[in-house]
Amino acid sequence: MGIVGAHVLLYTPEADALRTLLRDALGWEHVDAGDGWLIFALPPAEIGVHPSDGSTHHELSLMCDDIEATVAELEAKGIEFLGEPEEFPYMVATTMLLPGGVRVSLYEPRHPTAI
Repeated sequence: MGIVGAHVLLYTPEADALRTLLRDALGWEHVDAGDGWLIFALPPAEIGVHPSDGSTHHELSLMCDDIEATVAELEAKGIEFLGEPEEFPYMVATTMLLPGGVRVSLYEPRHPTAI
């Protein structure tokens, strides 16, 4: 199989601020592709396929082991959250509001994971 990875794109009018947050607040390893254009290594990933009502879309969700501790740590680093973590049957989740209005889910899985 020729597929060796996945590349996620986040579009924002505040690209430099979001790159800084990923580098400094999340501490993700990265390479500079030139002129400060940082490309980040993601943590291990998995993909799930959910049914829809006929529409298509995709989401980026980041997983953690302890959502309360992770939210507290990220808030201390200046990351804004939209509401408190909420219980669902298979997870506890909240949404991070990143520079430029980029919304990314943060969740603690309560289901088996592939990673």
